[in-house]
Amino acid sequence: MSKTKLTISKNGFIKVEGDFEIVDTEGVVYNVQGRTSLGLCRCGLSANKPFCDGAHRNGFEHEAAAFDLPPMKTK
Repeated sequence: MSKTKLTISKNGFIKVEGDFEIVDTEGVVYNVQGRTSLGLCRCGLSANKPFCDGAHRNGFEHEAAAFDLPPMKTK
């Protein structure tokens, strides 16, 4: 399986690229019409959630900078 790449945009969406499938909480698959790249909303303002419609341009701010997570907890 190829890697799926997620890019966290500064003041914007999460870009998903590659071979992916998006499902809702019931396990129903969103039909993304063969797209291999799309944007997911992370500001909560999109009228097309979970997909980005550009509504973040109205003031959503988040400086996206990568960092290391702490080690996973074990029992």
